[in-house]
Amino acid sequence: MPNIKSAKKRVKVTAVKTERNKALKSALKTAVKKAQAAIDANSADKAQVVSAAYKKIDQAAAKGILHKNTAARSKSALARKLNASA
Repeated sequence: MPNIKSAKKRVKVTAVKTERNKALKSALKTAVKKAQAAIDANSADKAQVVSAAYKKIDQAAAKGILHKNTAARSKSALARKLNASA
């Protein structure tokens, strides 16, 4: 445990940010899995589910959880899968 006041604060801030990033990353993975499952099952609302996944990907990229190119690649992969199923 750090002795310096600013180092103690950094430990607390890092813990809070880590939890927030973990929650956002988990929600992102869930949304992407739901979108892929909807595409595989050829469900009627697959376009809406994919759109929701796009939103989560964009939010993660905006928060710095995903790199912008990784986000673009993920969205592109979902789009390819969606178009192939149509």
